[in-house]
Amino acid sequence: MEQRHYVLMDRDGVINVDSDEFIKSPEEWIPIAGSLEAIALLNKQGYDVVVISNQSGIARGLFDETTLTKIHEKMHRLLAEKGGEIAAIYYCPHGPDSLCNCRKPKPSLLKRFAEERNIDLTTVSFIGDSLRDIQAAQAVGAKPILVKTGKGQKTLINNPNINLPVFENLYGAAKYILSKQ
Repeated sequence: MEQRHYVLMDRDGVINVDSDEFIKSPEEWIPIAGSLEAIALLNKQGYDVVVISNQSGIARGLFDETTLTKIHEKMHRLLAEKGGEIAAIYYCPHGPDSLCNCRKPKPSLLKRFAEERNIDLTTVSFIGDSLRDIQAAQAVGAKPILVKTGKGQKTLINNPNINLPVFENLYGAAKYILSKQ
């Protein structure tokens, strides 16, 4: 197995402010305070960060893949200004009623990442803000971590028996991961 260290994370609600109306443009993509610094911190300690995200706004016709690319370009640019980078982005463009295998909580995107990078997912943390993020991580044996940003607080309230690390935000989760090195 490859010796690189990875942290997987959801995008909306973990890295950037989420919206029930979807993030449909680069202007709507606003980083959560401390999230870019958290990714840069992970990078500086030898971790590659990979985003695993459902982007059903494409299937819903709210934005197209060109716009998604522009949103991600903004994310990369702002992250570079903080000294960080995202190694890869995997996303599902399908809607919730799709029969695809890539929409979380289905684990196909995580499995694809593991196959492409020759990674044992049981060694990888997955940071998310929703039950589907946790379920996708658990389905492949990854280590789920919940943040209270985005839908995280609601996820915690609706699932009071969750037994996994929970943090206020991505920066807290990053510090936790680094403390486990």
